[in-house]
Amino acid sequence: MIDRVHALPIARQAKVLNLSRGSVYYKPRPVSAATLAIMRRIDELHLEYPFAGSRMLRDFLNREGVEIGRQRVATLMKRMGIEALYRRPNTSKPAPGHKIYPYLLRGLKVDRPNQVWATDITYIPMARGFVYLVAVVDWFTRRVLSHRVSITMEADFCIEALEEAMAKYGKPEIFNSDQGSQFTSEAFTRVLNDNAISISMDGKGAWRDNVFVERLWKSVKYEEVYLRAYDSVADARASLQKYLAFYNQRRPHSSLDRRTPDEAYFDRLPQRAAA
Repeated sequence: MIDRVHALPIARQAKVLNLSRGSVYYKPRPVSAATLAIMRRIDELHLEYPFAGSRMLRDFLNREGVEIGRQRVATLMKRMGIEALYRRPNTSKPAPGHKIYPYLLRGLKVDRPNQVWATDITYIPMARGFVYLVAVVDWFTRRVLSHRVSITMEADFCIEALEEAMAKYGKPEIFNSDQGSQFTSEAFTRVLNDNAISISMDGKGAWRDNVFVERLWKSVKYEEVYLRAYDSVADARASLQKYLAFYNQRRPHSSLDRRTPDEAYFDRLPQRAAA
């Protein structure tokens, strides 16, 4: 989105796009191998025990012989973009200018493709370092419509994934996300509002509100990420692209009567859209 050779200064481009200048000039700082190993283990524990907060994760790690305090665990969780997932009173305040939308899916019968799309971001460990993966998923068929890999959690790579999905598959009636700053940003919600798409957001910390994306992350981690050690960001992008193609085209789902997401998605679309 940023054109580094454009006559308009980069700082001005960032302001127009509602991006922080820090993300534009961001250069990843090396993370020690020991810290990366702890982050990887936190990620594994979070998948297994999504309700565990920093105190419980600290205790799990201490029992495994890892000397770490609760505050350090909390810092790493924030860096990874994860938190304990349980319903609690929503006492948080949106960032200035960031509107929080109500959750629209409770009690809704979702029975066709492109009725509801959902999105989320997850942490992806590499051999040296880490990246973030965002995906746009069709709620009814579990099909991954688009994805992006990024070294930061700014809104721009989420917007790119959304725009790619819409360019390829039209638009949903409802788009669901969590309350992350990427998805509540004016730049992201403007794309949805400009296309007359109803915006739905999970309750704070309520993992069941976006359960199908959480299940996708579990498949991605156990069937792909934890079996590999990506050497570079390019390696991570290529390998995740290959896995998600497998996930859509060849991996049957019991919830889809053993069909693949591609079969469930395209079999239910009008012929024009499927083509």
